Amino acid sequence: MSRLDVQRDAKPHLVADVWLYATSDGGRAGPALPGFGCILMTSKELPYSGWDALLLLRDQPLHPGERRRLGFVFLTPESAAPIFSQAERFFLWDGRFIGEGLIMPGEPSQIESLG
Repeated sequence: MSRLDVQRDAKPHLVADVWLYATSDGGRAGPALPGFGCILMTSKELPYSGWDALLLLRDQPLHPGERRRLGFVFLTPESAAPIFSQAERFFLWDGRFIGEGLIMPGEPSQIESLG
């Protein structure tokens, strides 16, 4: 199964309102295209600790400065579950912080059942 297949068909482990920072604010130079994955971190404090995730873009690019409700699939959900089931906010990392997300409580999510 390819990243694009996962993004089209997977059930999210996590649902969040996501803001991709504008390029002028240190965000990406271009949109996050279908197939994009990055590291999610619950803190900007050192030492950094994060989990690889795919954004469920559903064939819709996410542009710098854009806000959207998205699902995420973790590559290691069993290790991400205990952390993200307790978090309210997280940050997207792709060589630098490129965005942030506010976790939607009560949204259908499998992350809680994996913890």
